[in-house]
Amino acid sequence: MPSVLCPICKSQTEYSTSNPFRPFCSERCKLIDLGEWASEKYRVADSAEVDPLELLQAQLAPQH
Repeated sequence: MPSVLCPICKSQTEYSTSNPFRPFCSERCKLIDLGEWASEKYRVADSAEVDPLELLQAQLAPQH
């Protein structure tokens, strides 16, 4: 079976359907990762950063 490093604790873990926590080594590491997403430590980058001033101007512009 292939093995990978756990993204949280870096221990070697089996990457297969027999590991219900994959790619993590344990439920603990899986929950730590979930907490990082929930606290917004991790986030998906936005490819199109919007300038708030431009957005406001677009919203206030007269409609044709």
